Amino acid sequence: MTDDNQVSETVETGITEGGRSGAFRDVLSKNHARRGKPPVHFADLTDDERIAKAKELGLPKFRVRQLANHYYGHFDADAGYFTDFPAGKRDEVAREFFPTLIREVTRQVADDGQTIKTLWELFDGSKIESVLMRYPNRTTLCISSQVGCGMGCPFCATGQLGLTRNMSTGEILEQVRIAAAMMERGEVAGGPGRLSNVVFMGMGEPMGNYRAIVSAVRQISAMPPEGFGISARNITVSTVGVVPGIRRLAQEGMPVRLAVSLHAPNNALRDELVPMNRRFNVDEVLDAAHDYYLASKRRVSIEYALMRGINDQEIHARQLANRLNHYGDNWAHVNPIPLNPIEGSKWTASKPEDERRFLEILHNAGITATLRDTRGQDIDGACGQLAAKTNNA
Repeated sequence: MTDDNQVSETVETGITEGGRSGAFRDVLSKNHARRGKPPVHFADLTDDERIAKAKELGLPKFRVRQLANHYYGHFDADAGYFTDFPAGKRDEVAREFFPTLIREVTRQVADDGQTIKTLWELFDGSKIESVLMRYPNRTTLCISSQVGCGMGCPFCATGQLGLTRNMSTGEILEQVRIAAAMMERGEVAGGPGRLSNVVFMGMGEPMGNYRAIVSAVRQISAMPPEGFGISARNITVSTVGVVPGIRRLAQEGMPVRLAVSLHAPNNALRDELVPMNRRFNVDEVLDAAHDYYLASKRRVSIEYALMRGINDQEIHARQLANRLNHYGDNWAHVNPIPLNPIEGSKWTASKPEDERRFLEILHNAGITATLRDTRGQDIDGACGQLAAKTNNA
């Protein structure tokens, strides 16, 4: 087991010391280059830093709370129109506290207007995607935490991009703010509503950008004017199995749900499907995930993309059930996901009869399992399909 000091030193990159060579190393995008940092945004600052910056602008402390009310309470970052602010200070406040971090490039709509995938351009020309999905009893936003992804899973479009860079807390939160505003304004089919759930399942490995995602979670879940007021219990943080990150998250005291992208029940197969398994194997990942359950009292989601003839046979379902039942309590919920094929990939979706049999075996073994909805598949907005492509790419 890794001690606390080692975890805090190594978790920021998503891999442990020595992981840049040998069995696993970061997979960098072909055009990877050292890039400058995004402009500092209101969401990137602590309360003390906000007060200090306001003082530099000649603004009293109470103005910071006004800004927070606009941003978190009203999903508004257009300081040029803050009528409760001195007219002569609005442009300066806009420039110093609310620089534009993400700009919409394209928006694609599916599922009768209830699924919206947005392609965003960041300050350095990088592109990321988020997907907003409205259901009868909730609205969920799937957000990105990195530009690209360094995990290199061969069946995932994002994994084929390689890693360009981490996103800032502000860049992450802007996806949430804009989606919440869209819901409030009724821009999603079904009329005005409220953003209720956030999942870190877009582009990137969240544990590879640990500090930013924890800051983002705290601001998403705090009540206005400290945050957007979305319950931490309705936030899911996904990982392919970065064990130090899982263990550190368990110590944060935030009741977020952990989702582990397992995709295979044995090491030989998972080594092929999830390269990170060569750093942290199935036993290590599930041990850490079960410890997270014990610490948080939240059942862990086990994500499992079903691939025809690869990991979807009866033997795989039985191996998975045995792995999970080893811990002796109802600690995990399995989400078998019909694979969303990506262009040029040899990986294809399972046969419906194999999906049904896989679920049947899990249920017979006492495992809670639900076949995942594949929202947004026709706009490449489903799991594993986010690749930051423009419509004419």
